[in-house]
Amino acid sequence: MVKQIVRDVFFLGQPSEPASKADIQVGKDLQDTLQANRERCVGMAANMIGVKKNIIIVNMGFIDVVMFNPVIVSKRDMYETEEGCLSLDGVRTTTRYQEIEVEYYDFNWKKQRQKLSGWTAQICQHEIDHLSGKII
Repeated sequence: MVKQIVRDVFFLGQPSEPASKADIQVGKDLQDTLQANRERCVGMAANMIGVKKNIIIVNMGFIDVVMFNPVIVSKRDMYETEEGCLSLDGVRTTTRYQEIEVEYYDFNWKKQRQKLSGWTAQICQHEIDHLSGKII
């Protein structure tokens, strides 16, 4: 189901809680909501649709990947960049890493580990920041 985008900075600044198998529907809602905002959005965190759970979705080119309880386990090659956010106006400067490795659970609740680089890594880092209440 397509959800409304939360723009309340106080809500977005609160850390999210671990997701469980009972939160699978939130992942599906993220898929629907990202699809509805495709022209101006490449990733989302569950708190952007009003759910304080550790769930994100990242556009990886031809596919959107939902990650439950994602954790960055390694990162390298730091750089400065500017980012925008569907929940905020304008762009802000932030620090990101060119290459990351992330662990997460998929829709079947199987643990996955994936290496990401470039734009996809940047999107993933932005969304994981949302989970800890960090706003660019």
